[in-house]
Amino acid sequence: MKVLIVEDDIKLAQALGRILEESDYTVDMVHDGTTGRDWAVVGNYDAIILDVMMPGMDGYEVVREIRHANIDTPVLMLTARGSVSDKIAGLDHGADDYMTKPFSPAELMAHLRALMRRQGSVIFETVDAGDVSLKLDSHELVRNGKTIHLSKTEFALAKMLMSNKERILPKEMIIEKIWGIESNAADNNVEAYVSFLRKKLRYLESNARIETIRKVGYKLAE
Repeated sequence: MKVLIVEDDIKLAQALGRILEESDYTVDMVHDGTTGRDWAVVGNYDAIILDVMMPGMDGYEVVREIRHANIDTPVLMLTARGSVSDKIAGLDHGADDYMTKPFSPAELMAHLRALMRRQGSVIFETVDAGDVSLKLDSHELVRNGKTIHLSKTEFALAKMLMSNKERILPKEMIIEKIWGIESNAADNNVEAYVSFLRKKLRYLESNARIETIRKVGYKLAE
């Protein structure tokens, strides 16, 4: 199981990471809301542990944008504020569960196990961008009834771009999330698969286009 921890208190984040790793979870951790949002929408996580009060973007904004991007990963929000109104705000923004600091390791793991059991209760069947849809079950791009199948890597890249439309994705992030940190993939691998996707969008005559941001990366424009 893979968990993303978004917590600006580095010592607390590291402590949470150790607790999870001792239970054989794989952990990524970041320390501000904006980076947490970016990793959440492009990563493949089984759960997200999300602090509320953070620099860049607070936890409420992060979970709202995650859900807006059709990411259904279970989110456990953490906060030092335990009022009913705060809990309601977190749940209304799209969180699945809420814990008030401080808490015990056993309590954290119990909440995570409960989230895992509920995972998949919200299912998004497509991701849309402009006039084209990506079918998540069949790995197909669809426009006005016209369909084309994507390879595994094409699908991963299309999902990443379409879930983050109008946002610039650096090549380094694309390589890390699609091929993995330890892979030998390089910029030319990204360029090749962007070319494949562009051809398929042209085949569908879609108004969605992949723009190159020179010396940075790519974005999907509608």
